Amino acid sequence: MVKERDFSHLSRFPGETGNPFDIVLHRAEEFEKLPWPGFVVLLFLLAALVPAFDLPKGAVLFAFFVSDWAMLAFLPREKISFGPPKPPTLILAVLRSIFAVFWFPLFLILQLVGTALVIYGFWIEPQRLTVTFQKLASPKLTSTRPLRLLHLGDLHIERITAREKRLNQLVKDLKPDLILFSGDILNLSYLHDPASWEAARQVISEWRAPLGTFLVSGSPAVDLPEIMPDLTRDFPVRWLQKDRLSLEFDRQQIDLIGLTCTHRPALDGPQLEALVPTPPGAFSILLYHSPDLAPIAARLGIDLQLSGHTHGGQIRLPWLGAIFTGSLYGRAFQSGRMKLNELTLYITRGIGLEGAAAPRVRFLCPPEIILWEISASNPAGKISLKEG
Repeated sequence: MVKERDFSHLSRFPGETGNPFDIVLHRAEEFEKLPWPGFVVLLFLLAALVPAFDLPKGAVLFAFFVSDWAMLAFLPREKISFGPPKPPTLILAVLRSIFAVFWFPLFLILQLVGTALVIYGFWIEPQRLTVTFQKLASPKLTSTRPLRLLHLGDLHIERITAREKRLNQLVKDLKPDLILFSGDILNLSYLHDPASWEAARQVISEWRAPLGTFLVSGSPAVDLPEIMPDLTRDFPVRWLQKDRLSLEFDRQQIDLIGLTCTHRPALDGPQLEALVPTPPGAFSILLYHSPDLAPIAARLGIDLQLSGHTHGGQIRLPWLGAIFTGSLYGRAFQSGRMKLNELTLYITRGIGLEGAAAPRVRFLCPPEIILWEISASNPAGKISLKEG
């Protein structure tokens, strides 16, 4: 059970510009400015120095460094992803260098395994969009048919790729009653890029559902407050900022609360509290970008919180899970479904990828969209039989 904590003493928060992760991402972009001959020299020196001038091993390392660079440089040309290739190439070079302690042939085998992982993590898994099916029953509902709710998050669009085309085909095929998007429309590398804006508008404008499509903005560093009004102008999707709506489904009320995320629970918590009816009556859904508000939402009696932001870590290790999550609660909030008192929290792995110098990679963490079937625990007209 994750307990509510006080973070008011912090000065830097996840999702803001200037936090340590944000600084590292943008500093690492400086390597992309290095002319290609200089970058080749850098890779050559690393390949020579790590195995202590063992020429055969150094030559093999250098060849794998260059092959990684080539594979990453071709990603934009093949319309897979559109990040800078040099920073992740350098990260991969450092990781490959760790295995220079092994002798042939194990050293060569491990390098080949590394290449297979690069191909899978950069080329295949980021495009392997999956549908996760979830069911939830509530005594607050009486409907004889379930509400089909589609939760989307972390689009992080750069350009329209095969992933976004599959996404919109799935949205049509799944035929949801309601679509909710939990923030992060744009990618850090393309915040002021008109082509990315147009791609985002094109993709999101196709999301249609009988009860409507609603979104909240994501991290302040991504869905910039000065950009969102222009990005969502004349949109068939409603942007919720600090709103509570009553949606009618099958002659019953569902409360939808949408709140802009600042990543500061001390600021956003009181705003949420002001939006929650007292006492809570109808089934309530909170749409909020970060999972970090969940302990407060649980205390306030919210039934379902839909969030994202963490991307599930993008890189997950077997049995260990995410290496890193941008959450104030650390690895407690990674991805998936969890229970906090009567609150059901779901953290989506998201659709797109982190921007700036972050590698456009996923491993054991494929992109996802979530289709919920939310039903009555005892539908109207159904007789409950009890023993005794």
